[in-house]
Amino acid sequence: MTGSRILGILAVLFAILLLISSSAFMVREQELALRVQIQKIIGKDYKPGLHFKVPFIDDVVRFDRRVLTRKFDGEQFLTSESQGLTIDYYIKWRILDAEQFYLATSGGDDGRAESLVGQNIQNGIKNAVAGRTLKDIVISDRQEVTGEFMARSSEELQKLGIQLIDVRIQRIDLQEDVAARVYESMKQSFEGIAKTQRGEGDRESQIVRAGAERKKTELIARANADAQRIRGEGEAAAAAIYAAAYNRNPEFYSFYRSLQAYRNSLGQDRDLLVISPDSDFFRYLKSPAPARR
Repeated sequence: MTGSRILGILAVLFAILLLISSSAFMVREQELALRVQIQKIIGKDYKPGLHFKVPFIDDVVRFDRRVLTRKFDGEQFLTSESQGLTIDYYIKWRILDAEQFYLATSGGDDGRAESLVGQNIQNGIKNAVAGRTLKDIVISDRQEVTGEFMARSSEELQKLGIQLIDVRIQRIDLQEDVAARVYESMKQSFEGIAKTQRGEGDRESQIVRAGAERKKTELIARANADAQRIRGEGEAAAAAIYAAAYNRNPEFYSFYRSLQAYRNSLGQDRDLLVISPDSDFFRYLKSPAPARR
């Protein structure tokens, strides 16, 4: 075999390999791919794996289907009071439809795509901030700000073949003089709220104390009335018992009462009684026999 023939065979093999390599393309798991002829899409929705195309005529355009993140630092916005704010935020998004994305971004230009997404979100934040005062921005939850435009932005970007994943505000800075005014205003506002709440608390406390004092007075008065009633009933019952005992045996009752008087009066230290010897007080001491009727 001559050298020229060997070279010819090698050239043919090389041409075959070149033709095969130009006719096949691989799509990875993290990719979306389109087959294009002169800016016209002729193939889409390729699953991961090996695919074929017309060599030297078809082009394959690939896109990253993973979640992409773009960070924006130092963006300027104005509140409803025309106070300037500097906001840092980031956007997470991914390509959802390769065909729509290709057409909307002038052939899949990544820079064009980032510009469209960034401008859409910037307008959303701008409108949300412009509808709030500086005080509202400072004290409100940042997710409330982004929540105002997320649904609308998601719908608009979906028309471009883009799925909006998340928008997060990381930092909000105020100018030094503006920040001082805002914090002073917030301080005065919170002090006013605290003063109002303390006043309401004191008023409620006085009402509670007055009610408790009134209930206390009513309970004591009711208890005293009940005590006097019970004491009166007891004294009436005792008087009735004494009367019944006297009527049953007057002499014994008189004798029993005299014994109680002797016990309470006689035999005590330094007692001095000035009583006539003929007094009835000494009647049972002289003679325990009952008096004749």
